[in-house]
Amino acid sequence: MPLRKRWSRAPTRQRGRVGRLRRDVETTIEAHYSATRGRYVITTIVNRAIADDFNEDRLKHAAPQAILQVAIPHCIALQLDDDPNVPWTTVADLTTAEGRIIPPWMAQAVVKRGMKGERWEVIEILYGTAALADLPPVKLIALELDVPERTASDWVQKARAAGWLVGMTSNVGRPAGV
Repeated sequence: MPLRKRWSRAPTRQRGRVGRLRRDVETTIEAHYSATRGRYVITTIVNRAIADDFNEDRLKHAAPQAILQVAIPHCIALQLDDDPNVPWTTVADLTTAEGRIIPPWMAQAVVKRGMKGERWEVIEILYGTAALADLPPVKLIALELDVPERTASDWVQKARAAGWLVGMTSNVGRPAGV
């Protein structure tokens, strides 16, 4: 199960519509990857009414982080082999029909004993995806691999110690100042 990968990050411009029963407000968000922050940063938010009888509260209140979290997987591309001729694959393309990033067969394989190299590669994909989307990496890893958060946290520490998460950090879920 070779998973050697190279990462590519693209700027994202995502458009979402906000509204319950009627689609009366459109939100456009532009975000760019910040190497110094290690994640995507929202640079522009534009809300506009697209119906004559729009709801002013909806126009004033958008959910930019939620929209960005949906967009990020479309902006992260991986090359899953050392061969430079292998095509790039977005994280969204890896996502299964169930909305999971890692296919169930792969998740089941990497949690078995003796699969450390492959496990760290999957941890790298999941941690990087979560960190870039400003999601809690340990929670995403626990969910994707169907393991307790304590196990996921232990694996993150071991993957980092083995050199798999160099340059990847996430402050999501940590108390301020930690």
